[in-house]
Amino acid sequence: MPAQRPTTELDARYSSALTPRPGAPEVTATPWAKARERLDSAEIFWVSTVRPDGRLHVTPCIAAWHDGALYFSTGRAEQKAKNLAHDAHCALTTGANSLTGGLDLVVEGRAEPVTDRALLEEVITAHETKYGPHITSPEGTFHGIGDSFRSGAAVVYAVHPDTAYGFGRDNGVYSHTRYTF
Repeated sequence: MPAQRPTTELDARYSSALTPRPGAPEVTATPWAKARERLDSAEIFWVSTVRPDGRLHVTPCIAAWHDGALYFSTGRAEQKAKNLAHDAHCALTTGANSLTGGLDLVVEGRAEPVTDRALLEEVITAHETKYGPHITSPEGTFHGIGDSFRSGAAVVYAVHPDTAYGFGRDNGVYSHTRYTF
């Protein structure tokens, strides 16, 4: 699926300068290009899924942005795989973990298993490029993940965003941006 350009809008209800002062920067929507850069550079994401009984399940994962989607994986017997088999809706979240600076992102969509072998190889390359020795080195935390993807031991999911949110902070200036795809 080709990369999409979302509609970007500032939600003024939740965007403001905490303490308005002369010379303070104007609150503006975070451009999608900046949000994309953050998705590209973020090392850890949190994936939120819903259990069949309605309870939430949230767990950290690694993910790579490629060609308009975020890709993550899980073992076939893990809770998130079970949840996604029941309800494919999910959210991937990443952020700066700071009150005074950074950009937090939430990407909402449906997780679709990747079955196309050529796309799977592209996703492996995207993960290897992003995480480098963590994946490519025999001492890496996730060494062998590409083989797990290829063998089917891990399920690889694509999340094409329906909606995404950016929560920016810059020295007391807070912005809430909505991206609609």
